[in-house]
Amino acid sequence: MHKTPLHSAHLEASARLVDFAGWEMPLHYGSQLEEHHAVRRGAGMFDTSHMLAIDIEGAQAREFLRGALANDVARLTKPGKALYSCLLREDGGVLDDLIVYFLRADLFRVIVNAGTADKDFAWLEGLRARHAPQLALRPRRDLAMIAVQGPQARAKTWQALPALKAASEPLGAFFGAQAGETFVARTGYTGEDGFELLLPAPRAPEAWQRLAAAGVRPCGLGARDTLRLEAGMNLYGQDMDQTVTPLEAGLAWTVALEDARDFVGKAALLSKKNVRELAGLVLLGRGGVLRAHQKVHAASGMGEITSGGFSPTLERSIALARLPAGCAPGERVQVEVRDKRLDALIVKPPFVRHGKSLIPQTSSGAPR
Repeated sequence: MHKTPLHSAHLEASARLVDFAGWEMPLHYGSQLEEHHAVRRGAGMFDTSHMLAIDIEGAQAREFLRGALANDVARLTKPGKALYSCLLREDGGVLDDLIVYFLRADLFRVIVNAGTADKDFAWLEGLRARHAPQLALRPRRDLAMIAVQGPQARAKTWQALPALKAASEPLGAFFGAQAGETFVARTGYTGEDGFELLLPAPRAPEAWQRLAAAGVRPCGLGARDTLRLEAGMNLYGQDMDQTVTPLEAGLAWTVALEDARDFVGKAALLSKKNVRELAGLVLLGRGGVLRAHQKVHAASGMGEITSGGFSPTLERSIALARLPAGCAPGERVQVEVRDKRLDALIVKPPFVRHGKSLIPQTSSGAPR
């Protein structure tokens, strides 16, 4: 099993370690609930070194990515700007979702998921060999990644790592900058402000300890999942996979179909009729918990929950679900929970952003 450069730090902190995509990763450090609230109310940090950065370098890097990704990197005109996109199969199915950074005219950096990293690199390498053999693709396993998230994340990062402040303080959302040996990006997977740090692997343990000393709480995969669910963010392998198009995964905003640019999967997306859509659900009442794979009964047909659980911030159960196209926010549905059908309300994700509920409520406090 793979271990990140921070593995020893997790052991020293008595983390509960689990297998995640072939990596031994912390699930929590004692209390998943406290870690979740630390990110919503203060600052928490995650070891995300199991993910992979791939640098794409060469004069044709931009044109290569314009054909490889569903979103259009031509939109990246300022150095450091980032873009969220998907890699698609020819039939429009999602191979992975990713973030791409524009670093220079001849250099882009792509961050891909741990479970799909090898597959993604092989796919990109095959595309490069066919269409842009002069490009260089470099997997950056020499870099560790630490995500610092929460309303106090930036201030505590600068307290712990003051050398990063000058380069990172001017950053807007979805921008990154190089600060010495560390690449600092104002991005994340929690619905909170903060940074994602890419730094040389040998330097990661010291940075982790300095952040902890500044009051940034170590957090595991459990809190990361409840935070991203509240933020309405997809998890690859649950909310989307190769059988699902981005249009069925609530990611139409990441697909640039409007111009003449061609990309892998475009023809399939243009030819398919969208019959399923991803929506949010909030359980009405306290009779159970929404979980993945539970069936959903809507007026227009059957659906299925893709991700679900208890929201610590909202103190109620929420879910993402694939429903028949046309189901609208405000509509009530029923979810099969064990041997019962429980009422739930369709809402538009996200459920929580910057620590605040985005769910419409009645005067009684219940979802409307």
